[in-house]
Order: sequence, then structure tokens, then C-alpha cells
Amino acid sequence: MYMFKSGDIVKVLIPNVINTGYDYKLTSDADIGAFVRCTVMNRQYIGVIIGPGDSNLEISKIKPIIEVCDLGLLSQADIKWIHKMSEWTLMSPGAVLRLIINVPDAFNPPRVEQLYAYNFEATGKMTDSRQAVCDAFQSNDNESMSVADIQNIAHVSSAVVKNMIKSNFLVPVDTREKSNDAFNYSYFDTKSVVLNDEQQSVADIIADSINKNEFSVFLLDGITGSGKTQVYFDSVLRAYNNGKSVLLMMPEIALTAQFINRFKQKFGAPPVVWHSNLTAARRRDIWRGVASGKIRIVVGTRSALFLPWQDLGLIVVDEEHDTSYKQEDMGLYHARDMAVLRAKISGFPIILASATPSFETLHNVVLGKYTRLCLRSRFGGASLPSIEAIDMREQHPEVYKLDDKEIPGNLSPKLCEEIRNTLESKQQVMLFINRRGFAPIIQCKKCGWVAQCPDCSIGLNYHKHLGKMVCHMCGKMMSVPDKCPQCGNEVSMRGAGLEKIEEEISVKFPNARTALVSSDTMMSREALERLVNKMENGEIDIIIGTQILAKGHHFPNLTLVGVIDADMGLFGTDFRAGEHTFQQLFQVAGRAGRGEFPGHVFLQTYQPEHPVIRAICAGNRDDFMWNDMESRKMAKMPPFGQLIAVIVEADKEQTLRKYCDQLAKVAPVLNGGKIMGPIAAQIYQIRNWYRMRFLISGDVRANLQPVVRAWLNKVKQPPNVRIKIDVNPQSFM
Repeated sequence: MYMFKSGDIVKVLIPNVINTGYDYKLTSDADIGAFVRCTVMNRQYIGVIIGPGDSNLEISKIKPIIEVCDLGLLSQADIKWIHKMSEWTLMSPGAVLRLIINVPDAFNPPRVEQLYAYNFEATGKMTDSRQAVCDAFQSNDNESMSVADIQNIAHVSSAVVKNMIKSNFLVPVDTREKSNDAFNYSYFDTKSVVLNDEQQSVADIIADSINKNEFSVFLLDGITGSGKTQVYFDSVLRAYNNGKSVLLMMPEIALTAQFINRFKQKFGAPPVVWHSNLTAARRRDIWRGVASGKIRIVVGTRSALFLPWQDLGLIVVDEEHDTSYKQEDMGLYHARDMAVLRAKISGFPIILASATPSFETLHNVVLGKYTRLCLRSRFGGASLPSIEAIDMREQHPEVYKLDDKEIPGNLSPKLCEEIRNTLESKQQVMLFINRRGFAPIIQCKKCGWVAQCPDCSIGLNYHKHLGKMVCHMCGKMMSVPDKCPQCGNEVSMRGAGLEKIEEEISVKFPNARTALVSSDTMMSREALERLVNKMENGEIDIIIGTQILAKGHHFPNLTLVGVIDADMGLFGTDFRAGEHTFQQLFQVAGRAGRGEFPGHVFLQTYQPEHPVIRAICAGNRDDFMWNDMESRKMAKMPPFGQLIAVIVEADKEQTLRKYCDQLAKVAPVLNGGKIMGPIAAQIYQIRNWYRMRFLISGDVRANLQPVVRAWLNKVKQPPNVRIKIDVNPQSFM
């Protein structure tokens, strides 16, 4: 029996940023949660029926539904989740729905377009761009692709694709699209891994909640290498065998071939993987497969939370502390928090896994809202690495010569000695510096001029492999000036990025085989996997990288980790600086000594007495976290208070300041809170848009969202002004 009959008036939510639903007349029977095709201002949309119509318009003025789509339903719990998420984030319900209906092709017949296959037998010069195209095919199981797919995934120009077609690297094939039957995997326990007693006791506690199908939040708190993955694999299989769908959510950089292989070894088949670099056809197939209930396990990034799940029974959020779960493009939300909200509304368990839990999660443990389950020993008997600070006030780096020039070094004598000893022992070294490029500052020593992006109010970084200055905000590239544009004197490079560390290593350890890992050098997941394989096969002696190396990788022969600038993230305006630095350094340190040989970690620092550095070296993770949380409590910062940032952007400074002044004049007086600003954002200009921000603070029990919504509605928003609302912001840029 359908809830609504043909001719009934229903309310339909449309996936755009302004609406809360419009009334339409049904042309066939339908249920609440059904996807329907309809028009708004003569433009077609796919919407969702969210209830009976309530506009009280004359029937003659109500548009008819074009069609009811035969493609699954959103449950009433999901519709409630959309509205609750809207209330919390201050996104409109339509903007939340847009995150779900983000594959419009899923509702259309497959488009007929020419598809190409990669010809692995082709001969010719293999450039970086052609390798990126090859990687794009491999990331999609060598499935044929359209020209648009190739360009979007490989990030190459149409000229590259045309030349590859002409050179027979790409060959035309038929135009049929692959059916989602390819994702009809059947999973079972291969018995390839046996949990130890500690892991089994934790898995049994989670299993009880899964079997009861009740809401509960478990913090799976385990040191790096303790087997958290194997514990939640046990939970995933249990929920799947109970007939439920399962989402395993991970940060983008943790979706590695190592993880996929571990999944396949455990479950007997690979997972369906959802991430940003899928072809349009594959996105369509996965979306439709989830909506129909044929696909019941997905491993994916934060956007996988918004797939049209049928009978979802478990969510796992791996590396739950990771800041990449905070979305800052299509609406601002925290995927971890929205996953907990979805589990609560639908009534099923959720697992948050981390070696360095976020303070928000730990606070919920203290309040009794979450259950903390601990894994305290490394799997297989591996020992934790020793961690030592190198005081750079005493250990002055030696200069090195390159092309007869003396260049100041960045590696301390102590770290160089440890690298030498490790290489002599035929073991591997990781050097970590979370700064891309060669030098972060290009400056004139005489007049002080600094190279800045003309479109963003930040400095340009020099990238040696490009021979260009690059803006890390908008991507603009510029040539390095021969002379200072202000005084005509010579410009110099200041600071060090990973390219400069590579240069120093190549001079001091000329026989070592080195590799660089950053978003500049690893343009695809396949490029990263090739490097990981080289590390595993012992083809690399020293790997130098940014945060891409901090998690998700297991290198048994890696015994030395050196952090070049451990102080980098400690000082700034962000009250989370200590927490985030500790988490990052702890994760990096966890890469060492995961095999049979013990690991050693050295942190180069000018602040060895800093609480973060001291806590990591002493292994006092919990003491540091609780002490830092106590400081937050005194300052009434999250999780002991609430913050909402309102970022206002405009293409003209005068328009921006006028609108912000109007908002400031009508700002309400808050009971137990205050509205601060407007002030210029820390990065005032991005891509030629100017930015100012307000910050609203309040007591943890204050209901700030309705107040903020009412306040912003008092002033009409000009057409060339954009407003972003960030509840409990992770970034203050």
C-alpha cells in the first residue's frame, strides 16, 4: 500500500541551497522518501517526497510531478536526519539533500558517448601526463572511459588525450556502459586473521550492540599497530551477516592498496570503494547499487555518508580525529558528527577508531555518551618506538656545498648520524616535514619585499621541480623574478620545504635511494601505490614526505623517523594547535618499528620543553590530552563551549564592509554568549574575493543556531555577497 495516491498533493524537497520544500501534485502512487522528477522555474530537478503538501495553494496553481523514479527510497529516519543536519549546520534542507543527490546521471538512461581503453602495448615516450592517464585507468580497474572522465580524473588537458588517441595509447571501444552487477560481491570470513584475547574482548562488546541493533557510539582507542582494523573488520562482517548495510569511512589518504588488500584477505572479495576520482559511470553504478540495496558494504571518504543507504546497520569512522572529515566546499559540516547523528536517528551502532582521539570524542566519553574500548599493545608483539627530542639550539645544522655554494643545512648532526647508522644496517628512513615545495618564502634581503599571490593575500612558495613560484591557495604559478621588483637587488629563498630536504640528503648521503611524497609528486593513488611497493621491496632507502605519510602505511623495515620541524604547528591563533600537532607527530612516530626491528623517532625542535614535545617523548598521551582539555575548559572553548563562524565574502571590498557593518548594527545581545567582529579574515583575499568574519561564542548548552539564523535574516544579502556558516570551525583562516 502506497502512502500517497495519484492526485494527492505532496511536499517535495529540491536539492538546491534555498528551499525547504515545494508542493506538487502526484501523477502516480508514491511513498514518502520516493525520488521524483519535477520542475522549478522551468528547470528539471530530482527531488524527494518528504510529506503531505502544506502550502494551501489552489490545486490549479500546483505543478504536477513529471515522474516517480523507480530507484529506492529515503527512509523517514533519513528525512529526519536531513532536517536535523540542517538545523545544526544552518545549511538549508535542500543543500543537505544536494549532498545525497550528487549523481544526477543515476536517474537518467546511460549516455551514449565514445569510450576509450588504455593500450598497455603501446610504445612511445611516457611523460608525467601520460602516466597520470595510465594511473586513472588503473584506479578504475582499467574500465573504459570517456574523454571527459580521463581529463577529470587524470587532471590533464584535452590536448594530452587527443595526442594519446593519435599515438594509439588510447583506443576507441564500444559505447555500452558497465552494469553495476560488477559490484555484486559476496563476502565471507576467510579466517585469515585470528584476533588475540584483547582484540576479541573488544570485538565481543561491539558485537552485542550490533546483534541488538541499538544505537551506541564506541571509541576504538588503540595505539598505532594495535590491530584496530582487524577489530572493526570483525564488526563489519557481523553486521553484514545480519543483513545490514555497512559504511566504512576513511580519510582520502588512508584509502591505500595495503588497506584494500587487507580487506580482500579478510572478506574474500574487494570492497566497493567510493572516492573523488571515480568515473561518472562508476559513480552512477555505485549510487544506483546502494539505492537498490545490491551494494551493502562501501569503503569511502566523507561523501560516502550521503549515499542513499538501504537498511544501514553500522558505520565505522577510521582515523576519526582527522581534519579531512570537515567539509568546507559544498556546505560546511563535520562528517564524523553527522555520521553519529545519522546512527542515533536510525538506531544502529557506530565505531570511531583512532590512536589519537579528538578532544570532542574524549569529552563525550567522559560524559558517558560514548563507550571507550582500548587496545594497548601492538599486534604481533612489535614494540613501540623510542622517541627523543633533538634540541636545535644546541645541535646546529652543518652547511653543505652545492655547485661551489655554501648552503645552510636543516638536518642536525645527531639526525645525520642516526640516518647513517640506519642505512649501514640496511634499514629504511622516513623524514617528515609538512611543507610542500622547496622554500616557503621568496624575499629581498635589502628592502624586505616578499613575493605574494596577486589574487590571494598569502605568500608564494618556490617549487624547484617546477621552477616556479606557486600559490598554495589558488594554484597560480609565476616565474621567480631575476631581481627584486621594488629595489632591483637580488632575491633569496628562505625556509625549507621537502624539496630542500631532498637536496641536502642527496649531498650528504649521495648513495642513498630517495623518494619524495607530497600532493605535488603523488598525482594519483596509483603513483602512491607504486612508491609504497618500492618501499616494501626495499628499493627506497630514505623517503621524505608530508602528511600523506602520516597514516595508513605499514613498512616493516622502516626503523628511523626524523621530524625536521616539529615546532611547525605549535604556535598560531588556532586553539586546537597543540591537539593537532600532537596527533600528527604521534601518527608519524607510529610508522617506525612496526616489524621485527625496534623503531627510533627523533623530533628536531627549538622548544623541547613544550608540553606537546615532552608528552610525545615520554609517551604520556593521555596526560597531555587531559591537561590540554582542562585548559580548553577554563577558556570555554569547544568541546566546553560553542563557536560559530560566519564568513562573509564579496568581490568588492566596499560591498563587503558595508554589508558587514549592517550586520554588526543589528547583532543581538546573547545570553551566555557574544558576537565578535567583523574583522578581516586571517587570509583576507582568496581568488580575488575579499573576506571578513564574525565569531559567535556561547555556553555549551546555548542554542546558538536559531539566534544566528534570525540575525542573518534581518539584513538582505546582496547578490554579489556569499555567506558561509561554520559550526564549531576546525580552521580559522
